[in-house]
Amino acid sequence: MDFALFRDVLKTRRSIREFTEERVSISDIEDIIDCARYAPSDTNSQTWEFVVIVNSEKIKQIEQFTWDRLHETAARATEQGKEREAKLLVKSFGPYATAFSGAPALIVCLSTPYTSKFREKIFDPISFVEPEVWEEEGLKSSCLAAQNLMLAAHAKGLATCPMTGPVLLAEDKLRSYLDIPEDRGVNMVIALGHPAVAPKPIPRKEIAEILRIVD
Repeated sequence: MDFALFRDVLKTRRSIREFTEERVSISDIEDIIDCARYAPSDTNSQTWEFVVIVNSEKIKQIEQFTWDRLHETAARATEQGKEREAKLLVKSFGPYATAFSGAPALIVCLSTPYTSKFREKIFDPISFVEPEVWEEEGLKSSCLAAQNLMLAAHAKGLATCPMTGPVLLAEDKLRSYLDIPEDRGVNMVIALGHPAVAPKPIPRKEIAEILRIVD
């Protein structure tokens, strides 16, 4: 494996919020999901599923109920005397929360219930941790798969942008609209398409700021 080439894929990936009108082929979608499923997971539990919307009207509908909830939240904040924060929520956070609306495809990343021989035979019988911890375990593995997915898309010349706006604001609406079972965790949505812009590199923390080696 060529490390320099691999690192170039990592370093040149950007979160893209503007896309061309070109559709993403089903074969490309299947290819990047194929890469996603090779992510590591706790005890190989593979706690991930993906719902991919390629209908622009349905994507617009998800955008709309996200905005609706955002305005409802802003209205409540205004009633509590936090008008400034309410305005910032709409004007600053709103566009970021709904930046998937122009993408030709939207990937909803789900986590599935975490099961393993360790949980069944050891952890649950002795009440090792609270049940909520296992939900987190599934979510963590799902995040690893999402990263694989985005890197694979970039390697194909496609662009992605991970977002949690629809999840934070309107998860119940999203679940109902896409018929997502209650035992699935909704992790994030990822906009997918052909990039219409090429953002410049952004600063990263230096290695010395984030690394501590223990000898």
